[in-house]
Amino acid sequence: MAAASLDRLSPLDGRYADRAAPLAAIFSEAGLIERRWRLEIEWLLALAELPDCGLELDAAATAKLRELAAAMPADAPARIKEIEAEARHDLKAVEIHLAERLTALDLAAAAPWLHFGCTSWDINNLAHSLMLRAAQEEVLDPLLGRLQEKLAALATEHARLPMLGRTHGQPATPTTLGKELRVFERRLDESRRLLAAHRFAGKFNGATGNYSALTAAAPGVDWEKAARGFVEGLGLGFATHTTQIEPYDNLARYCGLLAGVNSILLDLARDASLYIGMDYLVQRAAAAEVGSSTMPHKTNPIDFENAEGNLQIANALLGCLREALPLSRLQRDLSNSTLLRNLGVALGHGMLAWDSALRGLERVAPDPDALRADLDRNWQVLAEAVQTRLRAAGDAAAYDRLKELTKGLRRMDEAQYQDMVRQLVPDEGSLRDELLALRPETYLGKAVELALLKSSDGG
Repeated sequence: MAAASLDRLSPLDGRYADRAAPLAAIFSEAGLIERRWRLEIEWLLALAELPDCGLELDAAATAKLRELAAAMPADAPARIKEIEAEARHDLKAVEIHLAERLTALDLAAAAPWLHFGCTSWDINNLAHSLMLRAAQEEVLDPLLGRLQEKLAALATEHARLPMLGRTHGQPATPTTLGKELRVFERRLDESRRLLAAHRFAGKFNGATGNYSALTAAAPGVDWEKAARGFVEGLGLGFATHTTQIEPYDNLARYCGLLAGVNSILLDLARDASLYIGMDYLVQRAAAAEVGSSTMPHKTNPIDFENAEGNLQIANALLGCLREALPLSRLQRDLSNSTLLRNLGVALGHGMLAWDSALRGLERVAPDPDALRADLDRNWQVLAEAVQTRLRAAGDAAAYDRLKELTKGLRRMDEAQYQDMVRQLVPDEGSLRDELLALRPETYLGKAVELALLKSSDGG
């Protein structure tokens, strides 16, 4: 950790600054300013394309503006913050400094057209949507893809490795390690598809959503068409009916999708920690790593536990955003402004958790001996197979007979199981032979096929 990070209030900017850097570059104050900067210039250029608007730009002026939009000067954010300290309005500060820049570029005649007909939230809501889209496409989806690929690889590698199932924490029908990992991979696959398909939205229709200022200034322009073209030209969906703010139902849905992914990974992290505690999974220990300040033997599941904690924080924040953002008093109140400034915090804790979960998966391997030993201690889990097979053979009381012999048993070995079968089926024959041949490690149903994505519907 760099010394400069030691005095930060947020762990995302302090302890975890290096790992959170990809999102910090997007959701930082500088990142927000850069997108506001670009949007103000893009709107200026869009106005010049409207024949009945009144703004005209020649090719040289257009080229200068496009260059300015593509690369905000390095000293611009600091100057904008200086202006904001006096004006006490963050977006107006961007407009004022842009006017300064236009004057320096001999484009002073265009300065009065900056922020023309806009309310601050016309720019801000688009800026936030662009930030979210960048985070989704450049950071979150690639990381989620790596997580999914790791789970898929582990599921395939261990598709045939038998494992005792547990329901309510108690021994249950056997499965395979690969199949259980595949469950998480498939869940992530569906959620990842939904996230990738989400289209962020934006509004651009003035102080109360009616294009009032624009219509008053240039009534001959089809401002709804112009606004739609501007917003959709940014690759965003266009919100047609709004107040001063975009309703944020769209963003609330996205927060819900992210929270769903986090819940899946929280489930994975907790299961992985339990499997480590049961010796089903073993962590590769790093020589210099310390697991406990007093117990030298410890190798704790720190990556999965770090993921668990950060997922809980992320989902608490996402839940707040999902519930609060769609609410606004009458045509606008400012409560959502500070909420939106915490989007990066919510996504940052989630991203950190995803990265920790991936790190945890990369350092674990199964212990086949421990898995086999647990199966060998729990032959009573074959009671399901026995009672079902006996019922199919015409024994209507099979379930109750098995219940009487096995309910409450904490352990059963192979010899005890065989004695039970002989008691249930005293006559020699194919049925008894079939039941005697059952083994916990082979009573797997279609677990292997499911782990390998060879189910009837192709996965």
